[in-house]
Amino acid sequence: MSRTSTTPKIYARRLGVLASTIAIAALTSLVNAPTAQAAPPTPISASAARAYLATVTPRAEGSSSGYSRDLFPHWSTVSGTCNTRETVLKRDGVNVVTDSSCASVSGSWYSPYDGATWYAASDIDIDHVVALSEAWRSGASSWTTSKRQQFANDLTRPQLIAVTDNVNQAKGDLDPAEWMPSRTAYHCTYARMWVHVKQYWGLSMDSAEKTALVNTLNGC
Repeated sequence: MSRTSTTPKIYARRLGVLASTIAIAALTSLVNAPTAQAAPPTPISASAARAYLATVTPRAEGSSSGYSRDLFPHWSTVSGTCNTRETVLKRDGVNVVTDSSCASVSGSWYSPYDGATWYAASDIDIDHVVALSEAWRSGASSWTTSKRQQFANDLTRPQLIAVTDNVNQAKGDLDPAEWMPSRTAYHCTYARMWVHVKQYWGLSMDSAEKTALVNTLNGC
């Protein structure tokens, strides 16, 4: 009788220990999680990106002759006093507070390129995933100024993302054959973003760029 009566108690204690272990693991996960998560529009899937790349005939990159950032007007007004940069800062941050002119005065931003978290908007750049000068050399040189403005302020595709300022500056106008985020965990997402933007806007790819994207996406 004693054995029968104590067995349920033993099981209960074991279940209690298991529940405590799970709870501790969950709390640890929350503590170690980024305080903010950038959230540009979801890019096409890796399989869709691979399928598109299979149709791409590489072309030599065009000239930078005539290029100027002024030919890609940004940042455009989105709503009220808020422009595209301010809209992305609010979208990609956590608990972002803005003043009457829509400037971010507090909040936190997690940069998925390098894994850093920042608490001042001045530490954040809005990266054009496909840089404006890269777009110019890939076909945008023949676009109208209006189309270039749409490209430079594209909130619908995964073209704009809040990241650490000096990381964005180090990237410059390099393509995936020349630069990838230091966080390897973000490589697949970044490659999908790049392909999505180039596909939608009909921009060309050179051979090294396509190869780097194929190699990255084959591991996704």
